[in-house]
Amino acid sequence: MTDKIKLLLAALLIVAGIAGFYYFAESAEVVRLASILAGFAAAAAIAWYTAAGQQFAGFSQEALKEAKKVVWPTRKETIQTTAIVFGFVVVMAIFLWLVDAGLLWAVKWLMGRSDT
Repeated sequence: MTDKIKLLLAALLIVAGIAGFYYFAESAEVVRLASILAGFAAAAAIAWYTAAGQQFAGFSQEALKEAKKVVWPTRKETIQTTAIVFGFVVVMAIFLWLVDAGLLWAVKWLMGRSDT
């Protein structure tokens, strides 16, 4: 029950931050932006202490650990892969152009409008 109250309070703080943005319509943009950021920061701080917030924090830490285990390709591998992709795109573009031209010719021939 307390988690629901905390999450409701967090949602109200977000709404308050957005309302502050419109309330300070005549103020500088920095003040308006600070209003939104303060609302979101306060909401995040309160949501952090809920069960869902703690689960999210644990999930984020595990995701960072897994991201550090990724083996990124070398520069040479990246350039080779990019070249292969570009080559394939060019070959497919030429193939599709030939198919399109062939179908255009076939339709014109079937309709009796060929110039040959």
